[in-house]
Amino acid sequence: MIGVGLIGGSFAIDIKKKYPEVVIHGISRKEATLKKALELNIIDKKATLEDLINADLVIVSIPVDATVKLLPTILDKISDHTLVVDAGSTKEAICKAVEHHPKRRNFLACHPIAGTEKSGPSAAIAGLYVGKTNIICEVEKTTFKLQEKALQLFTDIGMRIRYMDPVSHDKHIAYVSHLSHISAFMLGKTVINKEKNERDIFDMAGSGFASTVRLAKSSPAMWTPIFKQNKENVVETLEEYINNLQHFKELMQQDNFSEIFNEMENTNYIKQILNGIN
Repeated sequence: MIGVGLIGGSFAIDIKKKYPEVVIHGISRKEATLKKALELNIIDKKATLEDLINADLVIVSIPVDATVKLLPTILDKISDHTLVVDAGSTKEAICKAVEHHPKRRNFLACHPIAGTEKSGPSAAIAGLYVGKTNIICEVEKTTFKLQEKALQLFTDIGMRIRYMDPVSHDKHIAYVSHLSHISAFMLGKTVINKEKNERDIFDMAGSGFASTVRLAKSSPAMWTPIFKQNKENVVETLEEYINNLQHFKELMQQDNFSEIFNEMENTNYIKQILNGIN
């Protein structure tokens, strides 16, 4: 496991449960992180990049900018039979980073769409991936035996599989993930700024506010590189979102509440879409 926080740690917990004989080694820049992962029994041993030659499977779950830089080195150090999987929320830059690597066939580009706003080894939980979708990109570039190995693992821990090209992935994920995180961060900022003058505002915050702003507790160290790598798509989604907000504001100014009702009623259709997904 390169990265033993929420994503990597949760993978480790479920893998240990399904495959009790597996020995999981952890790699991290921070010694304290590895120590915590050992204490929590998420990993069995500490390791370094030099140990990758002995790995059967390497799961990379670090910030996407770090993945782009480190992935070629990881492929340099593995054996010809090792499978490397990443869990990054962007895919185009990561796939491009290794597109000409001689061991490209050993790499499977993945994005498990699962997580919480928490981070670090203590955030890792059992069953995080049950029923969740795992997007796999450029599956045809991974050798078939290693594809089978990965798909068996993902199935065993309860994941659903979707296939997508990296460009489409990054465009779609900007709408359903990246935009929602930006919205939460900016809502949180708006309320914090207001709270400076109105101390009672948080006493009035109910579950609706808490659930909407929950993502604002996510790690900036993880999300800033995601926004940077997916800048073009994120800017496009923001333009559409801002246009919708501006339109809603104009309807309010015009006292056009019948149209506001229609806007919300039409948007209620999303319940059917989400019910279909769940």
